[in-house]
Formats: sequence, C-alpha cells, structure tokens
Amino acid sequence: MEVVFSREGPVARMTINRESAYNALNRVVLEKLAELFDELESDQEVLAVVITGAGQKAFAAGADVQEIHEAGKARTALIRRGQEILSKIRHSSKVVIAAVNGYALGGGCELAMACDIRIASENATFGLPEVKLGLMTGYGGSQLLPRLIGAGRAKYVMFTGDRLTAGEACQWGLVERVCSAGSLMEEAMALARKIASNGPFAVRSCKRAIDGGMALPLDESLRFELEIYDGVARSEDAEAGLAAFLEKKKPLFKGK
Repeated sequence: MEVVFSREGPVARMTINRESAYNALNRVVLEKLAELFDELESDQEVLAVVITGAGQKAFAAGADVQEIHEAGKARTALIRRGQEILSKIRHSSKVVIAAVNGYALGGGCELAMACDIRIASENATFGLPEVKLGLMTGYGGSQLLPRLIGAGRAKYVMFTGDRLTAGEACQWGLVERVCSAGSLMEEAMALARKIASNGPFAVRSCKRAIDGGMALPLDESLRFELEIYDGVARSEDAEAGLAAFLEKKKPLFKGK
C-alpha cells in the first residue's frame, strides 16, 4: 500500500509508504493522495491532516524520475496531473500539516509547500534540484517557494539546486518548527489535535481568509475578510463559544 491512512477522531494521518524508493512520488502515490483528499472533503468530522513519509530517511525525495523519463512527449501531461493533485491538497478545507522526516526534495519539497504548516525533524533537508537534471519544478514550486521565502532566496534555491538544512529552512520561513527526529510525529499530531479542538467552522474560515486574501490588494482583502467574518459571526459555533466562555465552560462545537 503506497499511502497508509489512519484516523484519530478529527485528525487524519497519511504516510507515503515507499521507503525503499525514498518515498518518491509516483503516479500511484499521487492518485491515492487525491482519492483520500476527495473522500475527506465530505467528512465534516476531520479537520486536520498530517502527511509524512515512512521510515527516517525521507518525507518524499522527489517525483519518480523513472516515470518522468519514460513519459517522453507525455511528460508535461504527467507533471500537470501532479500539479493538479498538489493544488487539490492546497485548496483542501482541512488544515494540512507536513511532518518532514528526512529528504524533501523536488516534488517532495513541493508537496510540503502545498501543506498549510511544515514541521521538520533536525535531519530533514529541503531543495528543488531539478535544474541538475536539465528540468525545472512543475508541481508549483516556482510559484509557492517565492511566496514563502521571497523571490531572491527562491531563485538561489532553484538556480543552484542546493539543499537547505532544517535549520536554514526554518530561518528562511519555509518551515515553521524544527524538532528532534524522535519527537516529530508526537509534535505534529499534538499540533493537529490542538487545531482540531478549536471551532471547526472558524478554523476553516481562517484558512479561506488567508489563502484567498493573499492574492488580493490589501483593501480588497480586508473586505474579503469581513465577508468571511460575517458568516463566522452568525454561526452556531460562535454562539456556543461565546456562551461557554462567559459561563466558564468548555464549548461544544458542531462545525456550523
């Protein structure tokens, strides 16, 4: 099974399970991720998803080079499908956390960037080395990386093909937190549970506001925020949360 799926209440976990191939993203892995995210989109109970790789060496060491080589004239279509699937993950209503446990190179780095939050183990490394193969990123890396770390640093990473350590990635803004390899999954799952304990409708709305507003001029994005806020303010969860706070009780959210 190329992707192992498990669930713990409102938190789901997906593990790319190609350890012998450094969890490279082949067609089967990508299509399984697409299938799982399609299924989760209609599951109102799950709010957060953690994605990681099997073993201790790799999150995902890139796209499957053999498949790309064999695709020949269909190469662009193959990469287009990968970009579509990573865009599906990026646009998911769930909060997606990448628990990066080793190599996150090429398509693996792009997968991590498609997630909302990235937590890395100390031994993790990041990079977009496609230029060393005479190629370039195609799953969204040339657009996502500069939005995370700035254009100059993104060009440095992409033009050289050099790798970043977990510490460098955190310093540059590609990663939100670095922890020991032994505590990575514990920390990632704890973060997912913490997020999932909050008002589901509010969390989903925060994600919509951030992602949708970033592409707009500031004045338009502020109006966009108020539109989303209005829906949250009128929600059952808001009433439950405010009442529980005043009564010094734990709120019971329904996600609507």
